[in-house]
Amino acid sequence: MKQLQRILIGLMILFSISTLYANEWERVVNLRGSWKFTIGDDMKWADPNYSDYNWEIIKVPASWESQGFHGYNGYAWYRTDFDLPEYAIGYSLRLQLGYIDDVDEVYLNGHLIGRSGSFPPNYSTAYNAHRNYPVPEKYLNKNGKNVIAVRVFDSQLDGGIIRGDIGLFAYTKGLKLDLNLEGEWKFNIGDNLDWRNENFEDNDWENIFVPGYWEPQGWFEYDGFAWYRLKFVVPENLRGKKLVLVLGKIDDIDEAFINGKKVGFTGIMDENIRNIHFSNEYSEFRGYFLPDNVLKFGEENTIAVRVYDGYKDGGIYEGPIGLITQDKYRSYWKEKKRKKSIWEIIFGN
Repeated sequence: MKQLQRILIGLMILFSISTLYANEWERVVNLRGSWKFTIGDDMKWADPNYSDYNWEIIKVPASWESQGFHGYNGYAWYRTDFDLPEYAIGYSLRLQLGYIDDVDEVYLNGHLIGRSGSFPPNYSTAYNAHRNYPVPEKYLNKNGKNVIAVRVFDSQLDGGIIRGDIGLFAYTKGLKLDLNLEGEWKFNIGDNLDWRNENFEDNDWENIFVPGYWEPQGWFEYDGFAWYRLKFVVPENLRGKKLVLVLGKIDDIDEAFINGKKVGFTGIMDENIRNIHFSNEYSEFRGYFLPDNVLKFGEENTIAVRVYDGYKDGGIYEGPIGLITQDKYRSYWKEKKRKKSIWEIIFGN
């Protein structure tokens, strides 16, 4: 009997923890169902004003082979649209498209917001990568229709948006940032401390979507040093407020710089890779309290993030990413810590 009680309590604890974290993201738009679809490839199909009235209707998620396109391998496009609920405005948003076979690019209102794998001629499949793309606030139409266009290439067997929970998700139970910095950043592999400087010229760097692992974005199986950079403007309404730089979760260790000044780190870097040791840093949430006089208000700032990945997945892989006031940041974690008491969750004390 006692053994059974221990098992039941253990299952309750695991269920409670998973429920606690799962409930932080809320699906605010259900995108399962009927989408417009056509085979072929034309970049004008990413245009939100393009008329797709004569396209096929296809179910998402499901392979296109199961819906009349048996044996088809090659390019195809999906399109749909949605209205953003008013209560979701201001939260971190994710477009979740499940699993796509093999390669995809995703456009929101004509802007590229995510990609996995590589299209021909440098083809690389990403059929086993879960598509969960950040939605930059600046690309959203908050008072009307938003158009999603998905370009897909399939090389063999099943193709298309084949499975998963498809929808737009908002971080309604998590941190509500004062400045959201998710989206397209500059990225380069290698290591050079000059890359922290605000005046460093990074125009020839690659683009990468943050948050998201770097492997499905073109750096498959890369382990080692890499840098992220972003230029941004802090609005005047945040002047005089104490702020926190939120960088979500990073695999494995990192150092963060704003305008060339080091503002935080997790793990210990060393130019000699043999001297770098890491364990569970990848699971730690990055929130770096900013000293006064680091940020410039109403003008351009530069974030540079130095990352070392030693094994498997790498990069700034989970959000939210941005700036938040210290008051809101501390209040959130105080409340979260209070709720994380297992016995309080189970027994309500």
